[in-house]
Amino acid sequence: MFLSQLRAALACAACILLAGCFGEDGDVALGTLERDRVALTATANEVLIDLPVPQGTFVQRGTVLAQLNPAEQQAIVNQARAEVQKAGANLDKLENGAREEEIAKARASVAGANAELVDAEASFQRYNDLTGRGTTSQAQLDSARASRDAAVASLESAEEELKELVTGSRPEDIAIAKAELSAAQASLATQETILSDLTIVASRDGVLDSLPWNLGERVTVGSPVVVLLAGDAPYARVYVPEPHRVKIKEGDRLEVRVDGLDGAIEGRVRWISSDPSFTPYYALNQSERARLMYVAEIQLPESASDLPNGVPAQVVLP
Repeated sequence: MFLSQLRAALACAACILLAGCFGEDGDVALGTLERDRVALTATANEVLIDLPVPQGTFVQRGTVLAQLNPAEQQAIVNQARAEVQKAGANLDKLENGAREEEIAKARASVAGANAELVDAEASFQRYNDLTGRGTTSQAQLDSARASRDAAVASLESAEEELKELVTGSRPEDIAIAKAELSAAQASLATQETILSDLTIVASRDGVLDSLPWNLGERVTVGSPVVVLLAGDAPYARVYVPEPHRVKIKEGDRLEVRVDGLDGAIEGRVRWISSDPSFTPYYALNQSERARLMYVAEIQLPESASDLPNGVPAQVVLP
C-alpha cells in the first residue's frame, strides 16, 4: 500500500512538473494508458498444478487459466453427496411406509397372540372351576389369571404394531427427513462451489498480464494467482490541474495525444475524482491550491484497442 501511494505521489509530482513545459496555462493533463487490472485470487491453500495459458495471451471469459489441486476438496464433495443419498433414502423409506412382508409378519404376530390369549383364557376358566370345587389352590388360579392378562397385553401390543405399520409414518417424521435432505443438499452445493473455485477461469475478456505463482507452489489464501488486463481499448489515466476541474464532467469528449502517434484520439471521460490527490485543499492557500491534481480516466474508442499499457498520454483540457 505504501509503495503504491509513493508511486502515485511521484506520478502526480511528475505531472505537475511536466505541465509547466506546455506553457503557463497548463492546458494539458498528463498520465499513461491503462486497462482495468482484474486479480483472480486463491480461495484455498492448495498446490498450483496447472497453468495452461502463457502470459500475454488474449483470453475470453470462462477460459481456464489456473488449476489448484482439487483432491482433498473432491473427497469432501464425495462425502457430501453420500450424505445427500443417505438423507434421500431415509425420506423415501418414511414416505413409502412398511413393506408388505413387514405387515404380514405383524398380522401373524397378532394371530399368534390371539391364539395364546384363547389358550390362557381357557386355562383360567378351568382353574376357576376347580378352585370353586376346592380341588386346586388359590395360587394356581392367580397364576392362570396372570397368564391370561399377559396374553391380553401381548395381543394389544401386536395389534398396535400392526396398526402402526398400516397407518405409515408420522407427518412430523417426514417433515424432519425432508429438512435433513435439504440441509444435506445445501451442504453439497457449498462444497461443490468450493471445488469449482479451485479451477480459476477468466471472469472477463482480456490479456493475461501476470502469473505471480510458479507451477508446483502452494499458494496462500487470498493471494492473486492470475492478473488480467480487461477491456478491449485502454483508457488514459491522467491528473487534471485544479483550475480545470470545474470544466470537466463525466461524459465529456476530450482529445488524447499518445506518444508515438501523430494524430489525436477523441476519448470520453468515464470517471473523475471528486477529491484532490494527496493534500486536502483547505490546508492550502489560493496559489497552492492551483497545483492540486484530480485523477481522471478518459476511455479511448475501440479503434485504439491495439495500444499498449503504460504509454505516456496527454489530454487536452477545455
